[in-house]
Parts: sequence; structure tokens; C-alpha cells
Amino acid sequence: MWDHEIKSMASAHAIIASAVFMATVLPAVLVRGFSVYGTHLLWIYSVSASVCAVNVAVFWLLGISPPIKRHTLGYKLSRLFRSCVYFFLSCLFFHTVVVLYGAQLIESALETFSLAVLLTSLTTLRCLCVLGPNVQAWIRVFSRHGAMSVWDTCLQITVICTLVGAWVGAFPIPLDWDRQWQVWPVSCSLGAMIGFLTGLIAAPAWIHYHRKHLTYKCK
Repeated sequence: MWDHEIKSMASAHAIIASAVFMATVLPAVLVRGFSVYGTHLLWIYSVSASVCAVNVAVFWLLGISPPIKRHTLGYKLSRLFRSCVYFFLSCLFFHTVVVLYGAQLIESALETFSLAVLLTSLTTLRCLCVLGPNVQAWIRVFSRHGAMSVWDTCLQITVICTLVGAWVGAFPIPLDWDRQWQVWPVSCSLGAMIGFLTGLIAAPAWIHYHRKHLTYKCK
């Protein structure tokens, strides 16, 4: 069972990582003048849309998403609506946090919100796919010893890696190097993406290495 879940996780992460690669390469072929630095906001939204679509499809096909207790159309639409609201609120939350950390409130509002959309796509969306729009479940997973499955542990690793990557990516911005990748929010979004991809690799590897010591409480 452990090997099957770890292999499923590794396969899912390989597909998601491939989606990030394709979201970077295809626009460069189809859109004239596209580059990660020169048209950075376009790259952010290309990657965000790709990650969102592939995450939803992969987790739905794997059956990782929490079961729907009611099968009525109204309940499903309500669940979808709440997920969209959570996604938007997460964008506002990350935008506010980034501004509190020093981003310009007015002059770079679009760039800051775009970074918030990317962070939400890499973190909150995965929580919605695995746990659904359930705040109590989110609090449980990110509390100490709150993981109840390998996918909960995977969430912890990927989310932490993404946020740490974005945070580390902010360090070069104030340095007087006058590099193209120091323009806001290039280094932060690249740091978040590198952290996310690192988490995709690290999560199944860490779980595989520690599988003998992992014990989960029954849900």
C-alpha cells in the first residue's frame, strides 16, 4: 500500500512538473517576445493556469479529493462556489502579507497580486484538491502531528517549500546588482516555483525514506 501511494504521488508530481515546463515553453513558441523575465506576468498566469488545471485533473483521477457526501447538483455547485471563494480570499491574503513584508501598496499592485495568484495556485489549490473547502481540515493538517495520510504530509512539504522559496527569493531584490531578475516580483515568483518543484521531488522521497516511522491516526 505504501509503495503504491508513493508511486502514485511521484507520478502525479511528475505530471505537474511537466505542466510547469510546458507552460513555460509553449508560450515562448506561440507568443512573440515571450520570456520569463520580459513578460513575467504572462509567465505567472500561464504557469498558474496550467498548475491549477493539472492539479484538479490529477487529484480527481487519483481519487484523492475528499468524497462528496451529497450528490445533488446544488451541493456540488455550492462546494465549487466555496472553493472559488477560498481561492480568491487566499489571493487577497497573500497579497496583504506580501505588502506587509514591504511590497509597494499602489505602484506595484498588479505585480504583487500576480505573485499572490501564483502562491495561491501552488499552495491553496492543492489544499482544496486534497482537503476540500474545509478550514478545520486545513488547520489540522498544518498543526503539529496533524497529518493523517501520506497526502497530508505531502501537502505540508510542498506548501512549506513553496513559501520558503518565495521568501528566500526576496533577498536579492534590495542588492545593487541591477539584474533583470531583480525586478519585482521576478525573484520571488521564481523562488516560489523552485521551492514548489523542490517540494514535488522531496515529498515522495522523504515519505519513502521515513515510511517505516510514519504512523497515521485513522480519519
